[in-house]
Amino acid sequence: MDDVTLTTLAERPELADGLWEMPDSWPVFMHHDLVANGFMGQVAEAFPEFVLVATDATGALVGRGHSIPFRMDQPKRTAGLPDRGWDEVLLWAFADHRRGDVPDTVTALEIAVRPDLQGNGLSARLVAAMRDNARAHGFAELVAPVRPSGKHREPATPMSEYAFRTRPEDGQPVDPWLRVHVRAGAVVERVAPASMAIAGSLAEWRSWTGLPFDASGEVLVPGALTPVRVDVAHDHAVYVEPNIWVRHRL
Repeated sequence: MDDVTLTTLAERPELADGLWEMPDSWPVFMHHDLVANGFMGQVAEAFPEFVLVATDATGALVGRGHSIPFRMDQPKRTAGLPDRGWDEVLLWAFADHRRGDVPDTVTALEIAVRPDLQGNGLSARLVAAMRDNARAHGFAELVAPVRPSGKHREPATPMSEYAFRTRPEDGQPVDPWLRVHVRAGAVVERVAPASMAIAGSLAEWRSWTGLPFDASGEVLVPGALTPVRVDVAHDHAVYVEPNIWVRHRL
């Protein structure tokens, strides 16, 4: 994809309004994480220099990459990267920003490529550009709570097992998206067992998935990395998504 240009949103502010109009491949239920809905729309305004945009020769947006700086060196964060992964690091970053704390680390939040262009190496270019951008802003580390792209095919497999699977021929991760990060220089560090939490009524889950949600227990939802837990008597279902923390030394 030689005709694609990567810049930051700070350099192309006119693309801000179109960030969320670009089609992506996230499952519908993933758009109902309350932390994401509360904060992701603010990233472009607060941190445009950490938002990457990929445009084709016509100027159309074909990829985006959200990252955000935060302060890891805090007395209350001595346990390291959080178990509540994506949700918590986003909350940390905006709390730090509000207090005026000087950040020392950048976290990736999202890399999305227009579905018709997936598989052409653009996601790897966005990872590399995110590394370069963090380094250019003086940071020594980029971390990422990775959503492994192949895990939805094995929802019953514990993430602690899946995260560290490697290929015998080269020792690289079995998961394709993890492999992109490792090839770029990342190290697979640990599992974030409760990286996102999405709760809703059974009616909401039916509308998000088209599934009946008419019996209590575990339901396998297309695109989910683990089963969704359903409680018919109390009329709700909860999805807790694990992610995998990776660390890029820059």
